[in-house]
Amino acid sequence: MADSASKKAFPLRIPNKLFEQIRTWADQDLRSINGQIEFLLADAVRRHRRSVTTDESSNRAESSDDPSG
Repeated sequence: MADSASKKAFPLRIPNKLFEQIRTWADQDLRSINGQIEFLLADAVRRHRRSVTTDESSNRAESSDDPSG
């Protein structure tokens, strides 16, 4: 992760129950709550990029199999 000088600070509003669940998870992973949220967001972005890349690849494969295309 980037150093704190290159990070964007912004307020985040989440339900109390979700905050407590993240706090518990962060404690288990030996992270701060902020670090846990950053980790979860980065992981979600990685997964999304992979799924978009996979979707695009399968769309290209389907297009190449289509005799009308």
